[in-house]
Amino acid sequence: MDNKGLISVEYIFSLFIVIIIASGMLFYSESIINSSFNIEDGISHRLILDYVGGQISQVNSNGVGYSKHIKLPSDKGYFEITVEKSKLTIEYDGKKGESMLPLLNIDGRYKLISGRSYCITKADDRKIVIT
Repeated sequence: MDNKGLISVEYIFSLFIVIIIASGMLFYSESIINSSFNIEDGISHRLILDYVGGQISQVNSNGVGYSKHIKLPSDKGYFEITVEKSKLTIEYDGKKGESMLPLLNIDGRYKLISGRSYCITKADDRKIVIT
């Protein structure tokens, strides 16, 4: 700016370039933050799935009649875990994750819902029962 209050073309051009760079940085940082939230959400639900799988495996590895009580967390939002023959599936917010449980004999198909308590038992016929 000179003494008369006029703005030079170079000043306007450099200000325009700074605004473009700042808006690009803002968009980039927003996408990084959203990506980290998605990763954190996926990991927390994956840890829940691994926890349930570990508890089922622990009941399976102990003798007949062994049981274990678990309570699924409710602070991670609503989710459902489906337990089938040798597979666990978690569904939350339109997303899905799976985990395999080899060498299990699960009796039927069970649906576990967040915030509820369940009892995992190894029955007399060596099958895993979830109530």
